[in-house]
Amino acid sequence: MKLGNIKAPEGVLKKKKRLGTGAGSGTGKTSGKGHKGQNSRSGGGVKPWFEGGQMPIQMRLPKVGFNSSRPKNQVLNVADLERKSLEGAITVDALKEAGLIGSASRPVKILGDGDLSRAVHIAPGIKVSATALEKITKAGGSVADADTTDSSEEVAEPEGATSGTEEVAEEDGEETA
Repeated sequence: MKLGNIKAPEGVLKKKKRLGTGAGSGTGKTSGKGHKGQNSRSGGGVKPWFEGGQMPIQMRLPKVGFNSSRPKNQVLNVADLERKSLEGAITVDALKEAGLIGSASRPVKILGDGDLSRAVHIAPGIKVSATALEKITKAGGSVADADTTDSSEEVAEPEGATSGTEEVAEEDGEETA
């Protein structure tokens, strides 16, 4: 056997289909593409998802779900503060370093599950539930903001504001009944 005598085994090499080589070849004239039309042209054809002009499936199905733009609180409990034994003022950055929260940019709220045996001082910007506030102050700690408002509580009106139901005195000083 010599380098010039090497042949590929039979059936391994497939011959190229020669298009437009006369009527007898089976692929002459229109080269197997039929007559005229979009699919016979170069670059012709439709995308696999095209439904012939009928309303597409992705537009027939309803939109589902909702993505809220309001960030969710990162929740941790008083027991977590006890377990990690954090010292000094507890800030968002300190909680992140301790691995108690995932992101320093999202809001943090401390809930009252568990017990606290030592004083902790919560820095501004951290929300605290009423139960957690009670446990922190009982242990001798403090909360800078004392932001314990829940979404279910009504927001008090600022002083001097009117609700619109009270009658306003007339300009000349007389009051109406």
